[in-house]
Amino acid sequence: MPDISYIFIWYLTILIIGLSVLPLTLNIFRIFVDRGYIFSKIIGIFLASYLMWLLGSLHIMPFTKISIFIILIFLAIINMLVFIKKNQKQGITLPWKWLLLEEVIFLACLSFWAFVRGNEPSIRGLEKFMDYGFVNSILKASYFPPLDMWLTKSPDYTGGYFINYYYFGHYISAFLTKLSAIDSAVTYNLMLATLFAFNFALSFSIGINLVYLLYSLKLQAGKIFQLNPVSMRFKLIITGLLSAFLITLAGNLHTVYVLTSGYPNESPKPFWQLDFGFHPERYWYPNATRFIPNTIHEFPIYSYVVADLHGHVSDIPFVLLIIALLLNLIISVLIKKTRQDIKTEKPSLWMSFLNDYHENSPIPLQMLFFLGVLIAVMYMTNAWDGLIYLILTGLTFLYLNFKIKKASDSLFTVFYKTASSSLFLIFFFLLANFPFMVNFRPFVSGIGVLCAPAFLLEKKIGPFLFETGKCQKSDLWMMSLLWGFFYYNVAGLFLFSINPFIGSLYAKIGSVSEKNNIFNRIRTEITRSINILKKSLQDLNPVDVFIVILIFLSTLLLIFPEFFYIKDIYPAHYRANTMFKLGYQAFMMLALVSSYVIIKLRLDRDKIKKTVLFTIYNTVLIFLLTLVAIYPYFAITSYYGKLKSYRGLDGIMWMRDQYNDDYQAILWLRENVRCPEGAFADCPNQPVVAEAVGDSYTDYARVSAYTGLPTVVGWPVHEWLWRGSYDEAGKRIPEVEMLYQSQDPEEAKNIIKKYNISYIFVGQLEREKYPQIFIEKFNDLAEVAYENSGTKIFKVHSSI
Repeated sequence: MPDISYIFIWYLTILIIGLSVLPLTLNIFRIFVDRGYIFSKIIGIFLASYLMWLLGSLHIMPFTKISIFIILIFLAIINMLVFIKKNQKQGITLPWKWLLLEEVIFLACLSFWAFVRGNEPSIRGLEKFMDYGFVNSILKASYFPPLDMWLTKSPDYTGGYFINYYYFGHYISAFLTKLSAIDSAVTYNLMLATLFAFNFALSFSIGINLVYLLYSLKLQAGKIFQLNPVSMRFKLIITGLLSAFLITLAGNLHTVYVLTSGYPNESPKPFWQLDFGFHPERYWYPNATRFIPNTIHEFPIYSYVVADLHGHVSDIPFVLLIIALLLNLIISVLIKKTRQDIKTEKPSLWMSFLNDYHENSPIPLQMLFFLGVLIAVMYMTNAWDGLIYLILTGLTFLYLNFKIKKASDSLFTVFYKTASSSLFLIFFFLLANFPFMVNFRPFVSGIGVLCAPAFLLEKKIGPFLFETGKCQKSDLWMMSLLWGFFYYNVAGLFLFSINPFIGSLYAKIGSVSEKNNIFNRIRTEITRSINILKKSLQDLNPVDVFIVILIFLSTLLLIFPEFFYIKDIYPAHYRANTMFKLGYQAFMMLALVSSYVIIKLRLDRDKIKKTVLFTIYNTVLIFLLTLVAIYPYFAITSYYGKLKSYRGLDGIMWMRDQYNDDYQAILWLRENVRCPEGAFADCPNQPVVAEAVGDSYTDYARVSAYTGLPTVVGWPVHEWLWRGSYDEAGKRIPEVEMLYQSQDPEEAKNIIKKYNISYIFVGQLEREKYPQIFIEKFNDLAEVAYENSGTKIFKVHSSI
């Protein structure tokens, strides 16, 4: 089947899922200019996949195609009833122009990144074996949790043999793969293209609605008197495209090194200490993500380029969904408050409960439930994101309770109402991911404190660890290159927009007539400016407040790794993962903030635009924007070349050139040891395959990764990370070696029985890893199930 057919089937699958929940989406995002249409796709995937996962986790319904069909039909019926009810009451109008535009954007981005991946589609390198192995293992699962393909069960290991990782993002890939009936070797790359498309399209929607809601609220407040529909639509599109570009494609200011002679990898130097000159051929794009020594600070476009289907990437659509939901919640609640229609008067038991609840909270209970389940899914996809956006949701609740508080309400009342909503949210969050947590063993061992005082070293107080020699700090100039573009825009927001005193002050600096007395005014106006700033913050447009909340939380995320780190197994890079996961979300939030600020400062009709200061600000901004905008060129061309050698979307085809005999054998396993065909079919078991053990990030464990069949042990260091101990994985390494190299059939038989091995793979890597391999003993224990010129697969006798 040609790749264009795969793309069309995949796109159609996502479109149908989105249409099944379109009425719900339109109802949630009633105040959005596009009615949140593009979010219907990710809401549909979220609801359908979660219901399937929940039913599978409770062993109520197996993970089969017919089960997914039933769930989608159920969602469609419920949504149709919602549509009929809402249409009868108030009618539902569709903004067709926005719908068509967003659909075109999504399909174009999906096709574009599928084409990019087609230039180097290999599922190889970095974390790809792990990610692809998870997807294949989940595809073979009837119920959840799925089996860990790199640590099969054994009678003397009680630590669990299920995937002990945040696998929900991989599960969604498997969910769409099963529904679309496309081979996982292709859907791995289609999923990456889908995430890219979601990132761009959802960011576009958030961008246009930030500006639309800003000016809609100004119009309602009488601060502006009219909006030109054509002009405003054009401005919204520009805003949306800028938001989409900055969040999806932009890099950081590290590209300033393009203008220098460069520095050796791992030894960064300040750019002003290097010779200046234009040397694009010397720029190495990964350095922008490993700039601060012993840390990681990636961002979306880097993730799409290197193509690991990891949790932080799979969670991006959910991150954008919850940001959109919280923005929508703020404006919706405030609009309802002004109309005094929050309280429900229907005299039923349920409505009576709702009325009592709404007396203490402006947050609709059904939205709390929706958010709680969504954050649970985010947690199961990438744990950090669940916790981060739990905090963002709580901050949103706090603002809403402050904003709508009555004159008689005390500060305690505001916090009480916020706590009330937050407790409901946490309850729904814990309830939704309970089936996951029952089978999950956290592998975090504490919160480390950087540069601990001497008297606390090697002590533990609660979760806090005070370890010797853990005192890494980030240089300010390095932080400035990583985050300077974003905080330059933040400074512009506060200088020219939020604080009216500062705005008027700098306007007068730019005015020749007042230059003589402006500095005297500064001295006398300091106290007054503080009061004005306080008042201006209280009167801020709710959209601006939401932006300030994003700035506040992002800043906390960037500060945290300078004082704390989450303890894991990496000795020298002990704060790398902490900075990586927190900085990733800070990047996305600050990119959204920056796009909003850039447009807002140009749309505000204020005389500050005429000042010298604002002109200088804009000039510098153009230079900085250029630096972050050129990053994708270097990243894409470095990894994929000039995009002139399209090779297709099959991610395992690379093996045909480098390990052809092994490739053919793996294809045989994928074809002959798989789930039964049919919509009703599930997988009764996953037979164990033995293969050579090797280091992480090598080609070892390729059989288990490419088939989803569990092996005795795959990448041992990864198991160490997931299990919190190397003991179990470590002791299996010599056992696998003995299986292959022992000349005693009884020794091999004992290992086969211990791990219930069904297939023994003998290929190129096995012969390289175990030079004294003795395969003749397998003739008494197994039969040759597959053989070619260089590879054999033995099938163990059922009597063993």
